[in-house]
Amino acid sequence: MPFYDAVVVGAGPNGLAAAITFARAGHSVLLIEGKGTIGGGNRTAELTLPGFQHDICAAVHPLVAGSPFMRSLPLERFGVEWVQPEIAAAHPLDDGTGVGLYRSLEQTASSIGGDGQSWTRLIGPSAADWDKLAPMVLGPQPVGADLAALIRFGLAAAMPAHLLAHLYFREERAKALFAGLTAHSFLSFRQPFTSAFGMLLGVLAHAVGWPFARGGAQAITDAMGAYLRALGGDIAAGWQVESLDELPPSRTVLLDVTPRQVLRLAGARLPDAYRRRLERFRYGPGVFKVDYALSEPVPWRAQVCRRAGTVHLGGTLAEIAAAEEATSSGRMPGRPYVLAAQHSLFDTTRAPAGKHTLWAYCHTPRGSTTDMTAAIDAQIERFAPGFQDTVLARAVINSADYERYNPNYVGGDINSGVQDVRQLWTRPMLRFPPYSTPVAGLYLCSSSTPPGGGVHGMCGFNAARAALRRL
Repeated sequence: MPFYDAVVVGAGPNGLAAAITFARAGHSVLLIEGKGTIGGGNRTAELTLPGFQHDICAAVHPLVAGSPFMRSLPLERFGVEWVQPEIAAAHPLDDGTGVGLYRSLEQTASSIGGDGQSWTRLIGPSAADWDKLAPMVLGPQPVGADLAALIRFGLAAAMPAHLLAHLYFREERAKALFAGLTAHSFLSFRQPFTSAFGMLLGVLAHAVGWPFARGGAQAITDAMGAYLRALGGDIAAGWQVESLDELPPSRTVLLDVTPRQVLRLAGARLPDAYRRRLERFRYGPGVFKVDYALSEPVPWRAQVCRRAGTVHLGGTLAEIAAAEEATSSGRMPGRPYVLAAQHSLFDTTRAPAGKHTLWAYCHTPRGSTTDMTAAIDAQIERFAPGFQDTVLARAVINSADYERYNPNYVGGDINSGVQDVRQLWTRPMLRFPPYSTPVAGLYLCSSSTPPGGGVHGMCGFNAARAALRRL
């Protein structure tokens, strides 16, 4: 087999990012993917009926728009066309009204009402500072940090979400909107730094929006793959690597996999102490997802939801917090918090003429096989009476199924590890750089490294930069 400067195992967004970074630096690189197509959590397929295109995991991409690495890629030159809803996310309430997270800070404040000024004070400065914050929040970038911007963001971000919501907001509308954003963390709202997730998503909405790719998330993956090939990189799909011993000779190996797979691929080469620390890595809750083929748009009672790319379902702060407390503790929620994306309202390529899609999931205990279809249906019907009459077909996948689909999703954990204060910047363990291992030339570049889950490519980019510095 030919000799490469770098071999990357796993062709999710981070594996692609690591390979592109090496190729950009003029090095030879081979990217290996176990499935027949590259993409990891960034794939699109006809899951329900012919002509209905559904994103298998990642569906809306604020972190692509906000990532310094992803923004440096010529994705548009390789076919990506962005769709940018005016309303990034909406949060319906039981009284038939809803709150809108607009690209405009002023419109969002108006939608919130009485706490609009508090939202502006909390989110506005960091939204204006995003270009300064991004390298630090998605870093690490120890050199050239803008400490003033980081402090403005960090003081509030360090709070438990439950505390911040009550300190900043008096009314339920703002609390509910913030709760819907924070619940992306999969964590109990009583944990420190959970506010960081809600703030980050709010900041991104105002700084770059919550866009998605026309035709599906696969378009982003395909563009990254085409760019890598244009740089001279090689891609081998359909190669399920069982051991590092089967890889071609190289100076560097980067693994876009979680600690569990690292142990399987490289366990014999790892020192005992390092192996034991990887074994203690903690995974988070899983997800249960339903993709819908619809005869018409979702009949939301709140008009703001009919114009939003994403809709958060869960009612009040208290209800959402209870659901996330349950799943983070390994219990099934009574009324799950549901994330829904309605691409076809803005992208007619997603469904046949006049028809629509809906992408929705809820959080469940890790490894759960419980069927949450009825619970998700009920949450949608609660805010959109008559919804079930629009359903033509469903495709469901539970937490255990997600791990079978992608071994990186251990127990259905799509973030590849709990992102709490103990595993946010010290994932998979406390080590500098966090991407290196005790084995010379072996690096980790998956979402199990900083900055964690999401389609931003920064784990792969940061890992590749660390490896390049040592070449």
